[in-house]
Amino acid sequence: MWENDQGQIREFELSGHAGYAEEGRDIVCAGVSALSIAAVNGLERFLTVTPKVETRDGYISCQLIGEAEQDLEKAQLILQTMVLGIEQIQADYSEKYILIDRRRWTPC
Repeated sequence: MWENDQGQIREFELSGHAGYAEEGRDIVCAGVSALSIAAVNGLERFLTVTPKVETRDGYISCQLIGEAEQDLEKAQLILQTMVLGIEQIQADYSEKYILIDRRRWTPC
């Protein structure tokens, strides 16, 4: 995930499969996928500017578009909740299956 200087998430990307179990039975992958899809659905529903989203098998990316302060505040509630859920799955199932990489976001 990419965070700005204030620690606000501006973008996230999930890729690959967790490898906890065989594909289709991997509860770690399913949990992270469900959290990320729910976050994207929330962003698309509650923000005034729809985020840029890309999905394919084993991959999802989401980038916040625009600078509206009200949208950014709403987005943080949604995205930080997603991160809390993913961090809890990581704590429960080991860092072996989930890597959280935080990067500095710089506006284009």
